[in-house]
Amino acid sequence: MPEIICHTASLQYLHHLGLLDLLPRLATPVTVPQAVVDELTVGRVRGLNLPDPSSLSWVTVRRPTGAPTMPLTPALGPGEMEVLALALAATGAVAILDDLRARQMADKLGIRLRGTLGLLIDARRAGFIHAVAPLLEQLQTGGFRLAPATRLAILNLVGEIEPNR
Repeated sequence: MPEIICHTASLQYLHHLGLLDLLPRLATPVTVPQAVVDELTVGRVRGLNLPDPSSLSWVTVRRPTGAPTMPLTPALGPGEMEVLALALAATGAVAILDDLRARQMADKLGIRLRGTLGLLIDARRAGFIHAVAPLLEQLQTGGFRLAPATRLAILNLVGEIEPNR
């Protein structure tokens, strides 16, 4: 996978699953916008268990340079905007986004896209994790919204269809 540019949510979810180290195994380089570092810092100051990307040797922290042409998107936060801006500026980069509005904007801008669930599928296919189903359970317990049909589709993709579900 080419360079990935990560947003707050995916970093948070992978951190809570204890799988943050999947990122450099799936792709290099791994870029995190400064606005995402700032969002995570605010959360840690408030007492939340969040990663510090600037302390990870495999992460490059960057701010977008220049002003890429993007439509006005008041519903997106600074972290999402910087992910999109960096992805627009980096040829072939993949934006890692979970927020629906950010994903829709990435699609409109022609930015390659992946989310936390896509990363888990990639990790399963690469043999870095043995099962996705228990990770989906952990994500949902932590507040990740996942439609039953999406869950089944993911489990089907990775060959983990569960009986009685």
